[in-house]
Formats: sequence, structure tokens, C-alpha cells
Amino acid sequence: MSMQTKLWIPEDPSNPKDQSIQEASDLLKQHQVVAFPTETVYGLGADATSEAAVAGIFEAKGRPSDNPLIVHVSNRDQVDRLVERIPDVARTLMDAFWPGPLTLIMESNGSAASNVTAGLSTIGIRMPDHPLALALLEAAETPLAAPSANRSGRPSPTKAEHVRQDLDGRVAGILDGGTTGVGLESTVLDCTTEVPVILRPGGITKEQLEEVLPEVAVDPALAAEDDHKPKSPGMKYTHYAPESPLWLVEGDDEFFMEQLEQLKADGKRVGVIASGELAEKLDHQPVIRCGSRENLAEVAVQLYDALREFKRSEVDLILTESFEETGVGAAVMNRLRKASVRVLSSS
Repeated sequence: MSMQTKLWIPEDPSNPKDQSIQEASDLLKQHQVVAFPTETVYGLGADATSEAAVAGIFEAKGRPSDNPLIVHVSNRDQVDRLVERIPDVARTLMDAFWPGPLTLIMESNGSAASNVTAGLSTIGIRMPDHPLALALLEAAETPLAAPSANRSGRPSPTKAEHVRQDLDGRVAGILDGGTTGVGLESTVLDCTTEVPVILRPGGITKEQLEEVLPEVAVDPALAAEDDHKPKSPGMKYTHYAPESPLWLVEGDDEFFMEQLEQLKADGKRVGVIASGELAEKLDHQPVIRCGSRENLAEVAVQLYDALREFKRSEVDLILTESFEETGVGAAVMNRLRKASVRVLSSS
């Protein structure tokens, strides 16, 4: 497939009547596919009520069609139109975290296109916390199905340039809203069970959820790869992979440096993704610094950009350190494990 991909930089990104946003929404109403920024990553949007429009997402991404899509809304009336009912726990979470990086799984009423839900009885919905995303949703006058705007399996895009690298000529247009703020996708929480279950860690942490809910569980599938039908994006298939193989090192800095030296002695060209703290200790190039261990939110923001930085022609493999799995660190490590092909562990 090949088409002319328009690139817009809105003059007034929070105004649904901005000319760029109007042009993008017109294409969406024609069942075209348009990329736009959210506070997490760039999304690839299409009318969530049109099977033909949503099919364009799968085609552009090269994404398996048994992987459900998250639906983005601009108001709660749109939620009412998509679900059987809004559970009390979901209302509590909307009040606390919407707009924001939290996707809620509820029972679908069948209004969304069947390829949005991948044949499931449930649907994932969120309200993005980004003025341009909300303005586009308002102008489009319909909920938008929107997975990350990258080729399937690649690192998610946090800049419009990343979208162009993957999807130029494959989508109708890209709205450029600068670099995204959170850097990792939304947390996905199943609200159809007695105790809400985290299906994918993300921008809202388990600790934050526990401040407003009596109990939150974590899906055991996060720790085990199997062939169950995914209820959430990111639960199946290889995700977030850079061009060169990613090796994850689990151990202290001394163990990391030992592994790096051994690989270099074996003649490997090694790229490194490291915290500032580890990078200071390394006598090695190339190294991409990915925030500080003391600020895992900073690591999250920079992670996908770092994963895209190394090209296959430059390095044989990428070595990355592990991070503490507290707060947003759980989401960082979830993405790194899904992106990696090998784990080197000191234990």
C-alpha cells in the first residue's frame, strides 16, 4: 500500500476548529487513518464504529487482527454509547484519573466495530490527557480506535518523526504535537472482575490505583507468555523491538560491565542503553543515556526514543540495564522484557 501522507502542525492545537485538526477529522469521517499525539505515545486513529476504517489500522501497522484496540473518547457520553453499563469502580477511576493514561476494560454493548474488540465481549476505553487528542476527538464527533502509531512489533512512537519513519505512505496523515509526555502506553485495568486486574502496566501505577481502590490484582499472564486470547493490547506477540537484538542485563553495575567486556572481546559491536549513573562508569561508546535511576518517570519518557536510536548497520546487539520495578518502573521493565531476545542474569 502507498498513499500521500499529510503532515500537519496545528496553530491552535487545543481548538477543534483549527484548520489542521479540521482536515484530519474530515479524513477520519471518510474512514481514513490518521496519527495523532496523546500524553503517552502517538496513536493511529480511525472511527471505532466502522469496521472498514478500523481495518485500515491493521493494514497500516501490519498488526494481527486478534489483538484488541483501545478506544479513545473525549467525554463520558461516548463511553455510555459503547458499554453495557459503567461499573461503580470504573466511575471512581474515571473521577480520579481521567483524562489520563488509564484504559478501563468494560462489557461492550456491540456498538464498536467487531474488529476493535477482536471478537471479545469486552472493550477497552480511555480519555487521553492531551489537548490535541481531545480537540481531534471532538472534531471527529466519534470515538477513535487508536493503537500506537508504529509498525507492529517496533518501539512505540513518542515523536511525529517516529511515526513518519514507520508509516509514511501507509496512513492518510500525521498531526504533529511534539514529544509525548509520559512515554509509555496507558495502564490497562480490567473492571469486569470483582477485584480489578492490571492487564498491562503503564502511566498510572499500581500504587496510584491502590490509593483509590481497596484492592488491585495483577494478571498472572504478565509473567507468563502463553497462547491465551489477549484481553488487552501488549499481552501477546513481540512488542517494542529495536532494529538490533536487545539483551537485558539483570544484576549490579559490575556484572553489567563484565558482560559488556566479554561481548566486546567476542568481537561484537555493542550499543548500550543505560541510566546516567551506569553510563558514568562505562568506558564505552556508543551509549545512550536514558534518564536516572532516581527518576523512573524520566526513564519511561526516554525509553522508546532510545530503542529507536541504534540501527542494525551500526551495532550487532543492544545491551540495556534493568530498573527497579516500583511505580512506573513496572511498566518500563514490562516493555524491556517484551523487547528483549535474551536476558543475562547474575542470579
